[in-house]
Amino acid sequence: MASYNLNEMLKNRNNESAGESEVKLDDVARVKVLSPGRQVFKRFIRNRLAVFGSVLLITMFLFAFVGPLVYPYGQKEIFYKYDTQNVNYALAKEITSYTGYDVNADIEVPKSVTTSVNSLAKRMIASGTDDALMGTGSEAFLLERLTDDVFLLQSSEALPVALMGEGNAKIGTYDQIKDEIKFSGKEIEGLKDALTKNFNKTGGEFTFDSVKYTYKKGKAKSYDIYAELDGIQYYEDVDDAGFESAFEKAVKAKAFSFASQGMTYYLYEGDTGYEAYRVHMATPAKVFSRLTFNYFTAGNTVSDDVKAQVFYNIGEKEFEYNGSKYSIEAGDSVTVLKKDGQDLAELTDFSIKRYTGEDSVDYDLKEELTKTIRAMDERGEKSGELTYNLPMQQEDGKYSYDEDGNLQYAETRMLITKRDTGEYLINCDQIIYVIDMFSLSSEKHILGTDGDGFDVLARIMYGGRISLMVGFVVVFLEIILGVIMGGLAGYYGGWVDNLIMRMVDVFYCLPSLPIMIILGAMMDALRMDTYIRLMIMMATLGLLGWAGVARMVRGQILSLREQEFMVAAEATGIRVKDRIFRHLVPNVMPQLIVIATMGMGSVILTESTLSYLGLGVKHPLATWGTIINSVSSSTAMAHYPHIWIPVGLLICLTVIAFNFVGDGLRDAYDPKSKQ
Repeated sequence: MASYNLNEMLKNRNNESAGESEVKLDDVARVKVLSPGRQVFKRFIRNRLAVFGSVLLITMFLFAFVGPLVYPYGQKEIFYKYDTQNVNYALAKEITSYTGYDVNADIEVPKSVTTSVNSLAKRMIASGTDDALMGTGSEAFLLERLTDDVFLLQSSEALPVALMGEGNAKIGTYDQIKDEIKFSGKEIEGLKDALTKNFNKTGGEFTFDSVKYTYKKGKAKSYDIYAELDGIQYYEDVDDAGFESAFEKAVKAKAFSFASQGMTYYLYEGDTGYEAYRVHMATPAKVFSRLTFNYFTAGNTVSDDVKAQVFYNIGEKEFEYNGSKYSIEAGDSVTVLKKDGQDLAELTDFSIKRYTGEDSVDYDLKEELTKTIRAMDERGEKSGELTYNLPMQQEDGKYSYDEDGNLQYAETRMLITKRDTGEYLINCDQIIYVIDMFSLSSEKHILGTDGDGFDVLARIMYGGRISLMVGFVVVFLEIILGVIMGGLAGYYGGWVDNLIMRMVDVFYCLPSLPIMIILGAMMDALRMDTYIRLMIMMATLGLLGWAGVARMVRGQILSLREQEFMVAAEATGIRVKDRIFRHLVPNVMPQLIVIATMGMGSVILTESTLSYLGLGVKHPLATWGTIINSVSSSTAMAHYPHIWIPVGLLICLTVIAFNFVGDGLRDAYDPKSKQ
């Protein structure tokens, strides 16, 4: 195609013969004179690398923004599959702790009492004691041993009878302001009058009822009172000649209780020594047991109320509750609970449940596992195995039935391992519905799945959206801030220029990576929303990167503001804002376009690096950096290259494409730069 310029047109006019028409302003020759924009475009498309980069960028944008619209999977969609795996099937353990059930829900039992039952019950079993006192006064509870496996807790009132101690024992505190004594145990009538009769502010001693008392100054206007004990101090009259001897023997033996003349007394070790209490008005409150129910038929269950009645009546052969008759038959090895004459469950101290905590293991399997584990314990083994017929499964995990609708079974090898905690873990092969993790390429998943069961291709598409969006937003912020600050500095000069350039120097000196690390840690501590993190990260990168743009714009405007067109603009009275942004900045636009294009790749690399280090966008929101972070270990990278290699290639191609386009624009705007 021929091109024309003004000189050629003039020559053609001079060479035309007489009578021929002259070239007019609207002739084709005049129209074909190329504008500056078309000249830039023509030089740009001659650069093959720039064209290749442009095609790459267009492809990337279509892949990231159009691809998710037609691809059937989302970035957070988890995929599952049926797979045969060795799973934790069940957990077995001997029950050693006691669980409480309400016999009388109206009685409130303090938590401190319920938590102490286990230790006290074990001590009672070891010493052969049938009952023991917990607490004193009106908040006392009596723990009674029904069997070694069942204990009854009764709310009662414990009244002090006598105190045995040696040396000085604190019996109370005297409040001088209120003029009263707060006794630790039983109130001693007349003691306050004896104290105040010969009271001394610095402390002292006195004798009352043949007992020597000492009082010492405590906090504020209070005094601690001590009694010099040597033997037994009675709180009430005891008409029992053998009481003192029985009390002394019980204290020496550290017993829980003792009996004298048909009366049972309970020991309680307090601050002042050992005290003997008598209990009355005992009311059942809770029953504690370490037994569990193994139901003979799967699906059967009883409520906690029924369990409470079963344990409460453990010594009885039968009882009625809510219109049903229950019977407890204790055999040589098992205790069977019957309901309305039908076998319901076996009471045992060995619990076997599914690993998830469900009580759905068949009774026969529980029996076999219990026998195997007992035999392991006798032989001192920590591992064993059992072959048992479990329900047969199909490929989709569902149970298999024959033509008559009967459930089919298949021999399954079960491994039993004893843990350090004393529990027994039972493993076996099962077809289960699991997350499709790290699957390779298939018809359903072109690039496979990652460790969370997400489709890799879908996450790459959505991740491209975020990464490209971050690049554009950050560069846009850098350009806006750089043009404003650089334009003001270049046009006004003087102190304005000096101030802005010092700000530029400060931002040049800021360590970007440490700032992003600190910011990432702060956002982690605040548990900030993923999208808010993304916006903060883009704003921070934009604020840290505008200094270079501002310096370039300032330099260009310094050279442009003295030219003739600016003198003419000033002479015509155009406002300062219009001079800067309508006349000066447009002349800097070619350089800005080149900087923006070449800066895109750098920003995408920065975002990918921050997300890879866990400082940028957080999982499960996809970016190219977080996708690589999901396989950051050397082992994962070696085993799952289908996840990180495609993402790495896309990052490289995108950055290279932006650089190619940037180089092409620079050469197109300034052809002399090649020379």
